[in-house]
Amino acid sequence: MSDQIRTSPVERRTVIPAAEFVKSYKNTSTPVILTELMRDWPATEKWSTDYLKRVAGDELVPLYSSKPAQGKQHQHAAERVMPLSDYLDLLSGGEKDLRMFFYNILENVPSLLNDFTYPELGLKFFKRLPVLFVGGKDAKVQMHYDIDLANLVLCHFGGPKRILLIPPEQTKYMYKVPFSFSALHSVNFGQADFAKHPALAKLNGRVAELKHGDALYIPSGYWHYIEYDDIGFSMTLRAMPTSFAGRVNLLRNIFVIRTIEGLMRKLVGQKWNDRNERLALERTNKAL
Repeated sequence: MSDQIRTSPVERRTVIPAAEFVKSYKNTSTPVILTELMRDWPATEKWSTDYLKRVAGDELVPLYSSKPAQGKQHQHAAERVMPLSDYLDLLSGGEKDLRMFFYNILENVPSLLNDFTYPELGLKFFKRLPVLFVGGKDAKVQMHYDIDLANLVLCHFGGPKRILLIPPEQTKYMYKVPFSFSALHSVNFGQADFAKHPALAKLNGRVAELKHGDALYIPSGYWHYIEYDDIGFSMTLRAMPTSFAGRVNLLRNIFVIRTIEGLMRKLVGQKWNDRNERLALERTNKAL
């Protein structure tokens, strides 16, 4: 991950009492890696790609490409669908583009719910959405923030990966695409090009180095860009916004912004995409 963007490492802690977590991290919107959060979970010992094959290998899973959507294609359209075991075999063979994204454990592999418990951190978790994300060696996940603005606890398994985190206050320098929740696809946050994208020089982020058994707290609205060093997967536990403003923004994102984006792609196609990419550059450069 590029050392050109100013960063500092995310703090690593062991066990944190709920009151301290809320005071020091949730209320201050500060990321933290909790190294012992999953210590007593069966998942810490059991979860691997071989285990996923055994318990869910026949499940059909949607897979997503890192390529930007073109024309009238929905920006979150799956690239392919295949059995999970076949996908994991692809990863073992070197596949690094296709990723498994937001795969709901509760709906699809409920037996996995027996392997973990929701931690006591002072967060009110939305227990209908424990979701899996899977990527291969050298896979990269475009810079984005989550549409539901949830506080996230990302529980990591398998090979190491790095996450670049940028707080929402720096959004004006992120080349954010209008009617989207991601940065402009051409912006390389792993190898920043300040001549091409000068606003990146204004950023001040955090880097989380995760290995098997680490849990990362990502505060609401934080941008994140991910690089996999090896095949790995993460389960995200989500705590939805509790403030009135947070809930209003969540509903606006899901029912207004996403609806307009989908409708305009269908009606206008590539011209709509080109317009938004142009505005992402113009608005960010204006912020300089």
